[in-house]
Amino acid sequence: MSIKPPFTEIEVKRAASGFYQGHSVEIALFSKAIMVGLVLWALVWPANANGVLGSLNWRLLEDFNVFYIVIVGFFAVFLFVLAALPQTGKRIMGRPGEGTEFSNFSWFSMMFGAGLGVGLMVFATAEPLGLWGSNPVVVSGAVVGNTEEALQSAYRYTFAHYGFHAWAIYVVTGLALAYYAYTRDMPLTIRSALTPLFGSLMNGFLGHVVDVLGVLATILGVSVTIGFGVSQFIDGMYAITGMEWMMDMTGEAPAPGTVGLIAGLVVIMGLSIVSAVSGVGRGVKYLSNLNLVLSLILLFTFVLFGSFLFAMTTYASALVDYLLNFLSISFGAYGPQDPAAFVAALPAEAAPYADALRGGATNAWGSFEGFKSGLEGEAAALSDEVLAAAYAAGEPGRQFGWQAGWTTFYWAWWIAFSPFVGLFLARISRGRTVREFIVGCLFAPALVCFAWMTILGGTAIDLELTGGANGAIIGASNTAKLFVTLGQMLSGGFLSAITIMCVVLIMTFLVTSADSGILVMNTIMSGGDQNVGNKHKIVWGVILTAVIGTLLIAGKTNGGADPMEALKSAMIIGALPFTAVMGLMCVSLAKALYRDGKREKLGLAVGDPAE
Repeated sequence: MSIKPPFTEIEVKRAASGFYQGHSVEIALFSKAIMVGLVLWALVWPANANGVLGSLNWRLLEDFNVFYIVIVGFFAVFLFVLAALPQTGKRIMGRPGEGTEFSNFSWFSMMFGAGLGVGLMVFATAEPLGLWGSNPVVVSGAVVGNTEEALQSAYRYTFAHYGFHAWAIYVVTGLALAYYAYTRDMPLTIRSALTPLFGSLMNGFLGHVVDVLGVLATILGVSVTIGFGVSQFIDGMYAITGMEWMMDMTGEAPAPGTVGLIAGLVVIMGLSIVSAVSGVGRGVKYLSNLNLVLSLILLFTFVLFGSFLFAMTTYASALVDYLLNFLSISFGAYGPQDPAAFVAALPAEAAPYADALRGGATNAWGSFEGFKSGLEGEAAALSDEVLAAAYAAGEPGRQFGWQAGWTTFYWAWWIAFSPFVGLFLARISRGRTVREFIVGCLFAPALVCFAWMTILGGTAIDLELTGGANGAIIGASNTAKLFVTLGQMLSGGFLSAITIMCVVLIMTFLVTSADSGILVMNTIMSGGDQNVGNKHKIVWGVILTAVIGTLLIAGKTNGGADPMEALKSAMIIGALPFTAVMGLMCVSLAKALYRDGKREKLGLAVGDPAE
């Protein structure tokens, strides 16, 4: 019995000379045209851009929220199955007899580094605190937010957003890239991962579309990450210097203002571009080592001066709770509540006032007391018992609103970021088995994230539970929560030193993230070639700066309170088509692994796997 050999002749047509020498002109121009168009739109018509992006984002969430939730659950289960099956788990990502490129210690050290970054600097405190106040169990009314009873569910969803689900997204992309690169000598580019399904079509227009979707997802995912990081950088600078010109002082708590955000963005991206083109980029390795050392200093500061016993107790109980609820988190998806379904669920006394009741009853970010206080006229005169039943009737709507606004945002963010992280994971994993790759890249970084979330976030929650913080941490903006927590823990010169260290750490994380993001984009556009000319690094560095800057400005128009809103909307929209690409990656990889297994059983050439 013969098996058709795999298609491995990926040929990304690259310019032989001129400005785009070594690059695919089609991919570069198509990607630039879309991004420049987005920049001009947000620059010339910021209010229109913010409004349209927000409306389109919400419409897509209404239609595709279930798709986002279910497919991420599928990614996790798919990887668990691949690791568990003997035939697929033992397959080596490399040629027969090829050893690993890095020792286990070095590999896990890089996994540890991959688990840290700007996202954890911002959300290690903000995520547990935010979910302590609002999560699906709180939304259902079963527990009250910001109480001891809400702690378990808060960490259940914290671990979901930064745990095995999140890393499964990265590992799907990384595993697909690594498998084809190291078993078939194919380029480290997105189109390679779909060749078992589409074959030579990946050399044409379809391949260009797939790579462009990877570039756009990377740009928008990195943009959101840098946007959050720059916001925290400005919060840190304010904590050190007290310069109010950087801040918006009109709210209940100071928050980074547009001027401060743009100034911080220019500084960070300027350093990133200089690093990328001047040869200093070779020092990114040393910056990464510095990041690791400073991160450990910050972590041990919380261990010594924070609520470490509370954190460790929380870690153990939260991990068990997360695992017990893994399947319900993975596949418990909500769609928008139909108005007729809401009316049908109302008690008879409340049915005539359905229109007045529906808005408050389905508001994911409100409360029962807020629902009652917002009613007017005859609806407000209904008994508490009837109002409680009306509020319960709106629970499916509240659950959808919460899931679409929180969990789905994270899934889209991680999906958009997956070409960036997946390429890194693939690069360092030559010679590993499929099982090693999944276990090492999925579990090790997730456990590191759990530690950060419980040690930093647990300290912040404990300070609020015991009354020591008196609401100061909860009331701070997300990007300021780390600095406010430090202010509650420490004082004097040590507080100043740790705050300055955090600002330096945020800055180095941002510089390395932006530098690496520019490299990933250019790697995809050059057909997997990592030797990219400086002029392309400069151009994409400027485009990335312009995308972030204009969308931050657009986010503050139309009375927008959060400059990140337009960026987040664009990212969720841009991540959707790449989500479909990732689903096809799984099907493609399953086909390749199955055919390779059959080929082995037939005694055919092991070093030349089948399609």
